[in-house]
Amino acid sequence: MKISMYNFLTHNFKKYFATGLLVLGPIGLTVLVVQNVVGWLDSVLYQALPVSLQLEKLIGMKVPGLGIATGLVFVLLVGVLAANVLGRFFVNFFEKAILKIPLVKSIYTLFKEVADTTFGRNRKGFRKVVLIEYPRKGLWALGFVTGVAEGEIQRLTKEKVINVFLPTTPNPTSGFYILVPEKDSIQLSMSVDDAFRLIISGGMSVPPDKTAPPVLDCSGDLPLDDAVGR
Repeated sequence: MKISMYNFLTHNFKKYFATGLLVLGPIGLTVLVVQNVVGWLDSVLYQALPVSLQLEKLIGMKVPGLGIATGLVFVLLVGVLAANVLGRFFVNFFEKAILKIPLVKSIYTLFKEVADTTFGRNRKGFRKVVLIEYPRKGLWALGFVTGVAEGEIQRLTKEKVINVFLPTTPNPTSGFYILVPEKDSIQLSMSVDDAFRLIISGGMSVPPDKTAPPVLDCSGDLPLDDAVGR
């Protein structure tokens, strides 16, 4: 009995250990990231507030997550103010002041364009996932359409050209920007979230094909799932 138990543990140690890592790894990393973000925001808030207004001094205990809550409320208030006429006036005044500073102008313009593309009202193009042949014919790459080329680029090309961002694996925040004729791209039905998971996992997390036709049984009369169910 002891020998069989020893053999069982020896042969299955790697499998069980890997399974434990797969379960605890994502949970531990998620907790670690959230804990660090919450701690950093809380420290920023406590440093920004005077001692007399710090909640820890008032109630005698530290409230975790107060920095995140304060940040969300602050962003919401800025959005409410910027949505009305007076708020837009101050935003435009601030932007004009920023655009007069040479180096800061370039940085601000870049981040503003990224924010407008990601969160703005005209962000539909950013939500398309496409397949293109890259870096040569016969090899396929997953990309995100960020819009349609305009200006000189579109005028000098013979065909309608789209802007495509090709992310890298496992870090999709870096990648390549390429211009592709629209007819040479294949639009996919998968969501951007599914595409990101596919890229980050290096192809190991494949989303289900939502547009695939049902699989038929040998007779061709019923979908295979229905035939099995019967």
